[in-house]
Amino acid sequence: MDPQLSSHVHAAASKAGADVVLPPAAVVILDVEAGAPAAAAAAVAAAPADPSDGGVDYMARAQWLRAAVLGANDGLVSVASLMIGVGAVNATQKAMLVSGMAGLVAGACSMAIGEFVSVYAQYDIEVSQRKRDGGADGDDEGLPSPTQAALASALAFAFGAILPLLSGGFVPLWWARIVAVSAASSVGLAAFGAVGGYLGGSSMVRSGLRVLLGGWFAMLVSFGILRLFKAAFNIDISSA
Repeated sequence: MDPQLSSHVHAAASKAGADVVLPPAAVVILDVEAGAPAAAAAAVAAAPADPSDGGVDYMARAQWLRAAVLGANDGLVSVASLMIGVGAVNATQKAMLVSGMAGLVAGACSMAIGEFVSVYAQYDIEVSQRKRDGGADGDDEGLPSPTQAALASALAFAFGAILPLLSGGFVPLWWARIVAVSAASSVGLAAFGAVGGYLGGSSMVRSGLRVLLGGWFAMLVSFGILRLFKAAFNIDISSA
């Protein structure tokens, strides 16, 4: 430290009396300039925030957040696109209702099986690595649970799929069913995207818009291709 600056500091402290306490930031500066290792100062500056101080560990949320958002979004988009696609070639209420229910059940089972197999593969890899590192057999602490992952994915898919199914499956008029499914799905997609952005610490607007545009694209493509298929092969299904 500059000798003149040091003398001014001590003089100011002596004039103010013994009750003067330097702020923590000033203490750190004096210690560093007095010869404290630079690595220690860098470690203090880079120390992670204490969760008790309101810090959020977003990395800890990443795994379950990915599965929840993916499952709910997949359920909503899949069932909404399926109902709209079937509605493009079949104007009956029963057809859209049955297709939506079939999509919910089949999609939830598919998500559960896929997540179970995927997480079980991760489980086997981590168990093998623990054995190579000399870990104890039967110690499952900290390992992923394939059963929990499968149930969570199935429930998330069903939660997303129920929105278009209930919004349009019981509407009598064809055009009203299409509008109801599209509108309810749009609201759900934007909400899921915004919630995912909030929990992940990113922009809620960008996340919601990204999910919404993706869902619109899927529904538009499904409706358009089935309409073209109907026109090309002269298909007119009048009953479910």
